[in-house]
Amino acid sequence: MRRPWCVGIVLGVALLAGCGDPASRPGSAPPGTPAASATTHQRAPASPRGEARPAPARPPTVLYLGDSLAMEAQRVLGQEVRRELRAHYSSAPYSGTTLCDYLEGTGARSLVPAADKAAALVRRLRPDFVVLQFWGNSWGYTPCMGGITHDASPRKYYARYAADMERLGDQIEAAHDGARIVWVLQGPDPITPERIRRVNALYERRAAASGDLVADAGAAVSAAGARHSWVRHLPCTSFERAHPPYCTEPGRDRTALHRADDPLHFCLAPTTTKPKPCPVRSPGILRIAREITATLRAAR
Repeated sequence: MRRPWCVGIVLGVALLAGCGDPASRPGSAPPGTPAASATTHQRAPASPRGEARPAPARPPTVLYLGDSLAMEAQRVLGQEVRRELRAHYSSAPYSGTTLCDYLEGTGARSLVPAADKAAALVRRLRPDFVVLQFWGNSWGYTPCMGGITHDASPRKYYARYAADMERLGDQIEAAHDGARIVWVLQGPDPITPERIRRVNALYERRAAASGDLVADAGAAVSAAGARHSWVRHLPCTSFERAHPPYCTEPGRDRTALHRADDPLHFCLAPTTTKPKPCPVRSPGILRIAREITATLRAAR
């Protein structure tokens, strides 16, 4: 799917490795009974009028899946949802993947092992939210797409992507009917701007039809009034000005979203052959994580 000038980038991100941050690896489901989570479920003291206050909301369980964009963001998103929502958080992203890699039934043609398929993880963890962040990969490193690429056949690409989206959503819902899917809308594509517009529209259509959620994280890394126009820098936000490491060029009141040699990813450290969570403070990643967290908070 990539033009020749960025083959090096694609090769670096598509190589499969272990799933990043050990602290967020899927394990057993968090305690769910009142006895195991007494501090969460205790009734608050009565109000001065003698009326009992509502019990505090139970911390949500969040599962985060996706491609290299999720791989680099997984640690930061975990920090945000734990701090802001007290969430039980797990993640299992794989670089170079697309939606069909997380489908059960794809076998050897998938880059995701059976234990980390979306439905398998949902059955085990029973999350309240399943956050899905996929840029729309389709190239030689995504064998489950069967060679269908946007460049060669846009019509087949969108039809296949929509069908995989429905299958993945249905498998997640069948695995645990209490799970709500959050489709993360993507930021601008520097190569084919219209592709991201249409992929995001597919996410929104699925969400509207199925009661899923959308988190417009892509808007947080887009210029005001130019949602689908790619930019390397954006003006610093008030948060970034108050936290100087995230305003990378304070003298020009702007911050970097991408490295000069990588127009796709948001990690400001060089891409490595072994995918891992981003090891440096990166404004684009934090913007994305904060927007996803805000969507989860509003849905509770």
